Amino acid sequence: MSRGFTLIELLVALALAAVLATIAYPGFTTWLLDSRRDATVMTALHAVHAARQFAATRDESVELCGSLDAVHCSGRTDWSTGLLVIGADSSVHRNLSSSEAAHGPTLKSNRASIHFEPGTSYASPATITVCDRRGGGAARAVIVSRSGRPRVSKHDASNRVLQC
Repeated sequence: MSRGFTLIELLVALALAAVLATIAYPGFTTWLLDSRRDATVMTALHAVHAARQFAATRDESVELCGSLDAVHCSGRTDWSTGLLVIGADSSVHRNLSSSEAAHGPTLKSNRASIHFEPGTSYASPATITVCDRRGGGAARAVIVSRSGRPRVSKHDASNRVLQC
């Protein structure tokens, strides 16, 4: 008596595995895109909190901006390649680079930089939008209020659907 599998049994097992993989793929893709988007949102939140903290504790004006070279603000509203927290003397307090800039979500702001004032808790109100290939329905916004406090939303500050 033979103790192996027949070719038919092996093909049936492979076909079953292929069907299960085909069923699981869309769910896994959605989960992966959600995870990448959420990680980018957390990076943006961290950057806002860091800028606000530096302005308060060091008693100096601080800017949060996008950067192409991890040293200077880019002056652009596309912040996908990285974020900088820069002090009044142009010293870099925090560099948050985006390791998945080519394949990950995009990070765009409605301002070239967000300014945080020392002692007054004043910040330039802004919206940082995180988008991926799914468009506005899956996008998230980090909305920075005049007090510098960020919040995450599925809508913009005027409660409209986000545009990517």
